[in-house]
Amino acid sequence: MTAPADDFPCNEFVEVVTDYLEGALAPEDARRFEEHLALCAGCASVLDQFRTVIRASGRLAVSDVDALTPAQRDQMLAMFTDWAAPRR
Repeated sequence: MTAPADDFPCNEFVEVVTDYLEGALAPEDARRFEEHLALCAGCASVLDQFRTVIRASGRLAVSDVDALTPAQRDQMLAMFTDWAAPRR
């Protein structure tokens, strides 16, 4: 998949996705983020994955991984394993 021709490259999108979900982006950056999201199915999928993890864990911060119950951790690992599996 080719990245959209915009001023917000995919690698920058991935770097700020948690800031976006926490509402911590400056308004101009949030606008650019959302414009990129509308053009890039790959980044829309990444955002969906982040939201799925948040719903499964009930948390957003990576530092809270140690606080997950074993069942939450297993569920998250299964989601990522399924997501990362080669598409057939």
